[in-house]
Amino acid sequence: MDANEVPLKRLVVQGELQYLKRADVRDALAGEELGSFFSADVNSIRTRLEAQPWIEQASVRKEWPDILKVFLVEQKPIGHWNEATRPDALVSAKGEVFEVDKSVIDVLLPKLNGPEHAVQETVEQYQQVHELLKINGHQVVALTLSERFAVDVELLSGIRLRLGREGLLERVQRFIDLFPTIIRHKAKPIDYVDLRYDTGVAVAWKDENEE
Repeated sequence: MDANEVPLKRLVVQGELQYLKRADVRDALAGEELGSFFSADVNSIRTRLEAQPWIEQASVRKEWPDILKVFLVEQKPIGHWNEATRPDALVSAKGEVFEVDKSVIDVLLPKLNGPEHAVQETVEQYQQVHELLKINGHQVVALTLSERFAVDVELLSGIRLRLGREGLLERVQRFIDLFPTIIRHKAKPIDYVDLRYDTGVAVAWKDENEE
């Protein structure tokens, strides 16, 4: 049979997609000729799909007589990345930075800031402190890793934690242990808690006139 007489007619998109629409996948493939059932190159199609920012991984196969089947793994954003300088950038749990239209995101993601050469380190520090704080009722809304790899964290409550470079989990646990005592000490809202000490903490309260 003439290969041109066996065109690909149907596209089947599989996978758990939260942000990417199946129509977007179709549009990504419609820009260039795919070829017939016999001539279509599945590796080339996979490469085209994985060039899309929301797609982490794609697998492609042909099914007789006219079906192109695509299975997609979508990027799972863990936070915004350096939002001040890269407003469209997100970062995944694997430390991959990708730029997308953020208007489709309907959940609160933390703002992660760090050196561009230390994306993975920033993500790892966030994952460590986030888990411990979360199970104790605190939510991280921002984390900053400095050029010297010191960590600062901001909580949903507005409290900032200065953790420094060493013993992050021990310092976070110290904050958790002392938090009930700290909030009983003064009625004012807490500005920051400095945990960069071998023992104890330094606490600053917000001014009553501060918004």
